[in-house]
Amino acid sequence: MTERAWQDLIVGDRMAVDQEFSQQVTDSQFSRQEWGLIMTAVEFEIENPDDAERARIVADTAKIEQVMPELENIRNQMNSVAGGGGGAGGGGAGGGGGVFDSVKDALGLGGGGDGVDDDRLEAASRLAQEYASELQQRLESQGKWNRVREAASE
Repeated sequence: MTERAWQDLIVGDRMAVDQEFSQQVTDSQFSRQEWGLIMTAVEFEIENPDDAERARIVADTAKIEQVMPELENIRNQMNSVAGGGGGAGGGGAGGGGGVFDSVKDALGLGGGGDGVDDDRLEAASRLAQEYASELQQRLESQGKWNRVREAASE
């Protein structure tokens, strides 16, 4: 099987966990939009797939840092809409390039990209790992875990 084969087996389970996990997102510091962006940067892997006792789904969160500037843009846009634009940061005085500039910043091609908030980065990584744990619990409770684990080891 291919590396993605095990992930193809769990598409429906991922959608179910997305629904079940919505309360954790609501309770977190991230909006649903921000969480959606975080999840685009997270890849799931199965550690030790050959060992039934030690195998587990983990979230590879190494790429989350790349989307942090866009998370800040989403937060700034939400604050300016909710707060009427009088916020302390002066966020959007000039029109700029909007989405284009956001994509450039997310790729590290934009201007002042030194402001990664380590606390938010840590919180995003922690929440992604909680999601991975919940996904594994669902697979186990549905009787699919061994099949998925075996597919990952092939």
